[in-house]
Amino acid sequence: MAGMICGTGSYIPSYTMDNNDIAKLVDTSDEWIRERTGVARRHIVRQETTVSMASEAGKRALECAGITAEEIDLILVATISSNVILPCTACEVQKELGAVHATCFDIGGAACTGFVLAYNTAAAYLSGGIYRTALVIGSESLSNLTNWEDRGTCILFGDGAGAAVVRADEKNCYFPVTHSEGAKGMALTCKSRCRNGEGIPEEDYFIQMDGQAVFKFAVKRVPEVIREVLEKNKLSREDIGLYILHQANRRIVEAVAKRLEEPIEKFPMNLEEYGNTLSASIPILLDELNREGRLKPGHRLVLVGFGAGLTWGAAVTEWR
Repeated sequence: MAGMICGTGSYIPSYTMDNNDIAKLVDTSDEWIRERTGVARRHIVRQETTVSMASEAGKRALECAGITAEEIDLILVATISSNVILPCTACEVQKELGAVHATCFDIGGAACTGFVLAYNTAAAYLSGGIYRTALVIGSESLSNLTNWEDRGTCILFGDGAGAAVVRADEKNCYFPVTHSEGAKGMALTCKSRCRNGEGIPEEDYFIQMDGQAVFKFAVKRVPEVIREVLEKNKLSREDIGLYILHQANRRIVEAVAKRLEEPIEKFPMNLEEYGNTLSASIPILLDELNREGRLKPGHRLVLVGFGAGLTWGAAVTEWR
């Protein structure tokens, strides 16, 4: 199974909050945040919504790929923070883009692993011949789920959307690797706001995270799943051009590179500018690398997501 990415797009809100702005809300500092996370600023929605950002990122991906909306057969949106429940975000994107032939649905709950799971789902459909062209999007308005009085989380998250046009790769067949461990899911939680349960504190309806537990999980599981996906596809580290990791924390990315004994240059990062955008982080980074000319034809990429569930996974793709 493989999906060839042939176009990328992203949308980032113009309003930003830097670390000094955060320091006005909680007891922290620019130096403290940078040292522990690598984040300097994050972009925050104002008039934008999860749907509007997803639609604009999708539009830009179609333009990059040189195709029309009518050519899209499948739209998948990974999000935990949509402004709509029904219709789903993907159907709203279809309406905005005019992708009248597309089947549409959302992939929610996997959070930071969401884009990888959505990409794998699209690749499976494409490889099976069910669809020809998919639009895969990660879009998040995490500021709406952030407790701005919680220093452990408000320093981390930002808003934005990224998208990729994916087509079946007829020359290559790469198999993904994914895992889940629900027994440890309490490390990263956010309760539904659909019904305010009696006796449940208001802060429980915001994202809550055991930072130490998530860090230890990521540093252990991410190198493991990268080794596993390389072995499954009979690839060596030398075969990989870049590792596109979910942008959670600079220390995590650096620790993964060290454990794999790979140069940090093979692990591009942009979290200094955007913070952790969950399902949007991988496609936003892909779009930046694409538009900067850093992705070369034939480049093998490993996409790696890890987060809520707990879930984690890796997929290999070859740049168009």
